[in-house]
Amino acid sequence: MINITGIARPYFAHIDKIMLSRAMNPEAAQRDVLRNLTGESYEEFVNTHPTVSYEDIRGDVMRMVNGERDVLCPGRVNRYAQSSGTSGGKSKYIPVSKRALKRCHYRGSTDVVARYLSEYRDSHLFAGKALILGGSFANGLELKRPEVKVGDLSAHLIECINPLAGLLRVPDAQTALMQDWSEKLPRLVAKVSSENVVSLSGVPSWMMTVLKEVLKLTGASTIREVWPNLEVFFHGGISFEPYREEYRRLIGDDRMRYFETYNASEGFFAVQYKRDACPMLLLMDVDTFYEFIPVTGGNPVPAWKVIPGKVYEMVITNSAGLTRYRIGDTVKIEGINPVTITIAGRTVQFINAFGEEVMVFNTDAALARTCEETGAAVADYTAGPFFATCGTRGHHQWLIEWTVIPDDIKDFAARLDENLRKENSDYDAKRKGNIFLDPLEIITVEAGTFDRWLGTTGKLGGQRKIPRLSPDRRYLDRIIQFGTNSNK
Repeated sequence: MINITGIARPYFAHIDKIMLSRAMNPEAAQRDVLRNLTGESYEEFVNTHPTVSYEDIRGDVMRMVNGERDVLCPGRVNRYAQSSGTSGGKSKYIPVSKRALKRCHYRGSTDVVARYLSEYRDSHLFAGKALILGGSFANGLELKRPEVKVGDLSAHLIECINPLAGLLRVPDAQTALMQDWSEKLPRLVAKVSSENVVSLSGVPSWMMTVLKEVLKLTGASTIREVWPNLEVFFHGGISFEPYREEYRRLIGDDRMRYFETYNASEGFFAVQYKRDACPMLLLMDVDTFYEFIPVTGGNPVPAWKVIPGKVYEMVITNSAGLTRYRIGDTVKIEGINPVTITIAGRTVQFINAFGEEVMVFNTDAALARTCEETGAAVADYTAGPFFATCGTRGHHQWLIEWTVIPDDIKDFAARLDENLRKENSDYDAKRKGNIFLDPLEIITVEAGTFDRWLGTTGKLGGQRKIPRLSPDRRYLDRIIQFGTNSNK
């Protein structure tokens, strides 16, 4: 395949310049976006529209799915992204208008490439193919209109992609959109193993499964042997940190680059800002207006009034009919002008059963540090409270599926507990002297446990996400039924 990276660079450099220019002046950029979306000033907007959750608009969305026009946005919307829904039992169906596809989702993807090429001048990104994992149009609705498509956001993106861009991705659309992953995975692996793959895009946990199957099929010891020109993994959906060491083992060297993205069913919101920096740049040019609600309480504030170091719940307004919509994600503001963020977690994914206020970014960081200290590697995990019984104190209980099991799980648990105390002062305070909380407990579950559980929820596939934390035992008790608590 001819390397067209040099030909494409000027175009993406122009995109990057525009993106950064708008990011450096968030107030002007965001006021322009809001006027284009609603015709209102921000002051008028907040006085006429309340914030809403999905349950507030579920009925309106279903009217749209059934063909009603001019409900949440002008005209009729025929595409809906079925949310992976880690936070609730019922699936959410997010409207995806033609304008949102073009100006938000695809524009965000373009911004990612532009930012990456600007940071890595030696890239040969377009010298081969991009392996992009996608979902399908499987859904539990009885659709009344044949033109309506409901499924994973990635399925919509694959089906609507520019044909020229489609030539640069693998697998083919027919394979990518297959519904049954027991059939799809081996077919996908067989097709991509012989390709010249230069980049990967997907959720870290599921991409890891694909890479291991590639090694199994080819008999290679590292992915570098299969794809010698592989240079970058564009990842998102969940934190990459717990998986970093295992990816280093799978790839086989340290040349691989990792670039984080924030692409949700509701929109493409952020991309890694610098090559070696953790924070992501909040995108101001993707037809989305942002507001932020302090998790400690208070009124929403626009992007130009956020405070560095604080954690906020995200609220968005977009061209697909979502107005002041609380998407359920929390972010930590790392900087302003431009606004940079890190993902803090979900508004319902935390543990505060004992006043400890532990969030996903705390557990991800503690787990990553402990894996680095011990040489262990985690395939997936979830955690929640174990409530006090007669003669015992409450504590946190972790279910872990290992890729590389530690030599001593009790030592790993002690280190993890200590690292979590370093990450979260409230947890540390509750743990002091073992007065309020006992040390955390680890239950090892057998390989495939999380996949088997996800299969029962209808969420197994390329966009799968294990709920990391829960304030109760809604996930723990169910998942334990699918695994083996062989080690503690």
